[in-house]
Amino acid sequence: MPVFSAPPPPLREIIAQFDLRADKSLGQHFLLEPGLLGRIAAAAGELAGLNVVEIGPGPGGLTRALLETGAAHVTAIEFDPRAVAAISALAALTPRLTVIQADAMRADIPALVPAPRAIVANLPYNIGTPLLVRWLQQAAEYRSMTLMFQLEVAERICAAPDTSAYGRISVLSQWLCDVAMQMRIPAGAFAPPPKVESALVRLVPKPAQPARRELKAMERLTAAAFGQRRKMLRGALKSLGGTELLAAAGIDPQRRAETLSVVEFEMLMRAMLAREAG
Repeated sequence: MPVFSAPPPPLREIIAQFDLRADKSLGQHFLLEPGLLGRIAAAAGELAGLNVVEIGPGPGGLTRALLETGAAHVTAIEFDPRAVAAISALAALTPRLTVIQADAMRADIPALVPAPRAIVANLPYNIGTPLLVRWLQQAAEYRSMTLMFQLEVAERICAAPDTSAYGRISVLSQWLCDVAMQMRIPAGAFAPPPKVESALVRLVPKPAQPARRELKAMERLTAAAFGQRRKMLRGALKSLGGTELLAAAGIDPQRRAETLSVVEFEMLMRAMLAREAG
């Protein structure tokens, strides 16, 4: 069965028709090459039967690739009225695409899109990290999240302990999800080309997710530990219990945050909750 009731126009025609010149203030960089867009959709894994959410579809190149998969439905969330018009024209050609004009930073995706759901998106650079943090807080709501970031952010998400890229977003992402970098995308693949390379990261939420109080405790712990990452942990964590907290978790107080594994951060978090419970 055809994906569309009629062939959609080429992406460059869509850009011209709806005056979709990339807006720097919205962090827009469009992907137009069908082969690459198909590989990105494939990198999201098995989408059959899932309700896929796309953020910032722009002219709809990735949207088309996602509709070519076995996804049950695609919901495109877009802030830019020009792109909303462009994607709405595409939605008129298929019942499997819904367009929602909204700010992704405020959109309650689980309330808008029924389960089972996955996110696949070429994220605007200026809000990529805040969006990820928001979605990690509700990770149990998603089967997977396959997200395009600028390379530096992608490397931080996937970083190992004892590396310069390892930080708070590394710990939170890897504690809640199985994380893998799928591919690097050169700047020249985008229109207009950004000043940096990009990378696609796939995050699959772990079956057992923490309780809300555990998540909040881990957020506080990692904020304190990496907020003063040059300090030894006994100093960086002073407000949370310092040396006594570290001793309870069996961690050397002279270590620094970037040397701790995700498992050790979880040990610290549990010791902190036990300490606060009295």
